[in-house]
Amino acid sequence: MNAIINKSRRRFLALLLLGIFAFAEFMVLGLVRRTFVFYSINNQSMKVEDRMLRRSSNREFDIGRYVEEVLLGPVSPDLAPPFPRGTRLQSLLYRNGVVYADLSESAALPPLEGGDVFRNFRTLNEGIRRNFSYVKDVRLFIAGNAAFNHEFQRIFSVERDK
Repeated sequence: MNAIINKSRRRFLALLLLGIFAFAEFMVLGLVRRTFVFYSINNQSMKVEDRMLRRSSNREFDIGRYVEEVLLGPVSPDLAPPFPRGTRLQSLLYRNGVVYADLSESAALPPLEGGDVFRNFRTLNEGIRRNFSYVKDVRLFIAGNAAFNHEFQRIFSVERDK
């Protein structure tokens, strides 16, 4: 009977140490969970992917890393990337709660897997707002030209008024 109790205690201590080690590693690495929305190739249904990204002390850098992850596309092969392969983030600024993101020219085209360009830009806009609560507004550009700014201002101002 005593041996069973000792074995249980050793298991408990091992699990406790493992938990403490995992928590300490999490705190040291500074990872944060970010959500990404992609659409199915077959039926265009929405799917959410969670990814752990390294957190930095620079908000602009964190938002830029998030946008670059979106441009890489989904991990799952049955989901369509939101932008054509090769689309790049040319510049990103975060000033006074507003994100200004400029994507390369290929962002104006739908990806080969299909999809709606406006929906993909809206999904990126919503993803930035959802993952970074301190962002008040998102302005997206394609090769320096405003992309759907009037539409987004109308959409998001209506959602804020609700």
